[in-house]
Amino acid sequence: MARMPDQPALQRSTSPSTGERVRAAASWAAANAAFLAVLVLGGALVAFLTAVAGEIYEQVAAGDGVERLDRPLLDWILGWRSPGVESAVTAFTHVGGPYLMPALAVVGAVGLALWRRTWSPVVLMAVGAGGSLALTLAGKELVGRARPPLADAVPPFESSPSFPSGHTLNATVVAVILLYAAWPRLRHGRLWLLLAAAFAGAMGLSRVVLGLHWLSDVMAGWALGLGWAAFVVTGHLLLVVHRRGPQPRWHRLPESRTRETAGP
Repeated sequence: MARMPDQPALQRSTSPSTGERVRAAASWAAANAAFLAVLVLGGALVAFLTAVAGEIYEQVAAGDGVERLDRPLLDWILGWRSPGVESAVTAFTHVGGPYLMPALAVVGAVGLALWRRTWSPVVLMAVGAGGSLALTLAGKELVGRARPPLADAVPPFESSPSFPSGHTLNATVVAVILLYAAWPRLRHGRLWLLLAAAFAGAMGLSRVVLGLHWLSDVMAGWALGLGWAAFVVTGHLLLVVHRRGPQPRWHRLPESRTRETAGP
């Protein structure tokens, strides 16, 4: 009797069980905990600050909310502003101008690079300052809001659109980037944090006191500056965590397996 030829082995696909998927997902999350924490927390902060800036813009466009405080606050300031105050605040606000602020950013970043023996502060500042300038120019071009009347402003006058405050936005970004880049070597970190916040806050308020910006312009500058700085810092932290082993270890979820079975 003739022998039948051997039949080829059949391939039967089997999918991973629910338990295997859960265990694999838990293993992946544990291996990438630091990466995920930075991604979630940093992303949430950036989203929140972006939403705040968007809400301020909507209120300005609708003439509602914080926009209603702009004129009353400026009128109150005009009631006590004096030549001495104007001179002192003008001297301070020049630090946030197109000459001194870039110089401060470059000197600070290069100094930190030499101190920490890494080019990270320079790269962070270049990205942060470049994005800050782009946000300022784009915001002014898109919104096109008029500044307070010249009769209420202190010279030198500025003719560019008012929203957002470029001095405020740039000062906020530079302060945050310098603080972040110096943080690993800083002593009395809380004191430096307060000084950075005071610098960015005072820069914004100086623009209102001098009648060169509305309060809502400054608030938008703070929100956008913090949001962009948070984006830059989060990106850098993700890069650092990615480079430091063993994070992140990209475990794959179990894939469908094949099992050979003999033919009948």
